[in-house]
Amino acid sequence: MQRWNVDLNTTDWQTAPEASEVSAALLNGELVAIPTETVYGLAADATNGLACAKIFEAKGRPQFNPLISHVPALSDAREHGDFGPMSLALAEAFWPGPLTLVVPKKETSSISDLATAGLQTVALRVPEGPVMRFLSTKTGKPLAAPSANRSGKISPTRAQDVVADLESSLSFIVDGGPCEVGIESTIVGLTDAVPRLLRPGGIGRESIESVLGTTLQAAPSEMRQDAPSAPGMLESHYAPDAKVILNAQEASPSDALLSFGPDRLPGAESANAEFNLSKNADLKEAASRLFAGMRELDKSGANVIRVQFIPSFGLGEAINDRLRRAAAPR
Repeated sequence: MQRWNVDLNTTDWQTAPEASEVSAALLNGELVAIPTETVYGLAADATNGLACAKIFEAKGRPQFNPLISHVPALSDAREHGDFGPMSLALAEAFWPGPLTLVVPKKETSSISDLATAGLQTVALRVPEGPVMRFLSTKTGKPLAAPSANRSGKISPTRAQDVVADLESSLSFIVDGGPCEVGIESTIVGLTDAVPRLLRPGGIGRESIESVLGTTLQAAPSEMRQDAPSAPGMLESHYAPDAKVILNAQEASPSDALLSFGPDRLPGAESANAEFNLSKNADLKEAASRLFAGMRELDKSGANVIRVQFIPSFGLGEAINDRLRRAAAPR
């Protein structure tokens, strides 16, 4: 595995020799870990079925779980999916950004059936993270890219998280530093007249509903397990090795504690380890630190991670979604 360090505060990296080397690797069907504003993605050419198969193999991901394809702009997305008035409104409001739209797949789309899990829909995103957009432009390909970690485990927000999980599977890792949002994209299903929130994420429900002028509905239960229509819908996901207990009322000396806000739980000072997502109770900060905090506490050796109550408005809905799945039976 080769490592390419990029400084996202400049554009010098776009003309570096590594840019051509990474693009060539993607066009040759190899896997590359790429930072986005949400988490690091395990990227491959979405039009290459064999390359997409490597993603599933590296992650240990079930092939019925579809992948998100990343493209540089809305015009590119419309080459692969049918966009109606609602999907166009959301794309124009939030792209580039942490929003994925699931729309009907065009028959002329070159995206592999493996990437879409054989469904007649396609999950598309224009990320704010510039590296993914740049490499999609340079290769001329949509890039399929789930989170760059073993399936069901904690998502990576730093290059070292990716290396710890997937080093042997990668041709390159692009190190762009910590991810700013730190939690995956919101996924909205727009395959019929009813907009559905398939996964809470980096854009709050309230913002999306404001643009649509209507309420987001939940996905029907039959869409969630045996044939999910989008990533992140499996009941057990984002899981550390330790057991996760939600809405803890107190800390235990043998357990790790995931805190939130200025008010510490009783017994916090004697916990095995503690990580406060945001001492100021800032949900944006908490989201950006969630996965790094879970990884840190998992390394403490504690068998249990207790989680302090986190409100469920705004980004809190996405944070609690990840924590609920992390706490689900495995």
